[in-house]
Amino acid sequence: MIEDLKGDESWRIFRIISEFTEGVDRLSNLGYAVSIFGSARLPPENAYYHQAVEMAKRLAKEDFAIITGGGPGIMEAANKGAFESKTKSVGLNIRLPHEQTANPYQDITLDYRYFFVRKVMFVKHSMGYVCMPGGFGTMDEFFESLTLMQTQKIYPMPMILFGVKYWQGLIDWMKSTMISNLFLRRTLIILRSRMILIRLWKP
Repeated sequence: MIEDLKGDESWRIFRIISEFTEGVDRLSNLGYAVSIFGSARLPPENAYYHQAVEMAKRLAKEDFAIITGGGPGIMEAANKGAFESKTKSVGLNIRLPHEQTANPYQDITLDYRYFFVRKVMFVKHSMGYVCMPGGFGTMDEFFESLTLMQTQKIYPMPMILFGVKYWQGLIDWMKSTMISNLFLRRTLIILRSRMILIRLWKP
């Protein structure tokens, strides 16, 4: 049985409420922010790590706070760029049995047991999203953000896929399969030298 389903359900509801409450309270004065997603497994010598640091620094110059998942890899790099630029650096950490450890470049650290509460905090406080290369977690955050915009549960906002070489295969499949079969409509995909911009049009 999944660990989260064990025990008394009413107490689990209180834990969920407490995570929502703490997140809303501590991020209430955050201001404009950009969420940066990406792999936890990339080492500091990786080129994408360095590019994430630089991207966060450029966003910080425009007075954006930076929000990440709080872990190592790309998340650490983005928090590092924000931290070194003296802008607010937020880490929304998730408790996992392996892999996830909080990086040291966070001004505001929140710890979550539940993925869905953590995702709400990403969406609630972001003015845009940047997806660096990553695995299932990054794909989950990417597609969930697009789904919320497509269904108009959140306002449309910029969705940047950084690393054309990494994302190109997925974009080609979306065009050739999803869009061509009319499963996905009113989508604008703009390619740049190092990134892809996705905009969803209102129906």
